[in-house]
Amino acid sequence: MDIAAIIKERRARLGLSQQDLAEFAEVGIATVKDIERGKGNPSLHTMQKIMTVLGLEMIIQTKETGYLNDNFDAK
Repeated sequence: MDIAAIIKERRARLGLSQQDLAEFAEVGIATVKDIERGKGNPSLHTMQKIMTVLGLEMIIQTKETGYLNDNFDAK
């Protein structure tokens, strides 16, 4: 499930309208609509505000790709 679907489902489960979520998170209604459609490019700060209202946690992890090991000469 992608983040847009997770946000939309959680908002609905909490009985919040898009307008409610926008107001509680202090973001624009267009931002909420865009995120739920999988459009736009919200900042991490905006996403954190929305996730907090929804009682969700955002975790950012690094992924070992080997790129840095192969292409970066740390000096």
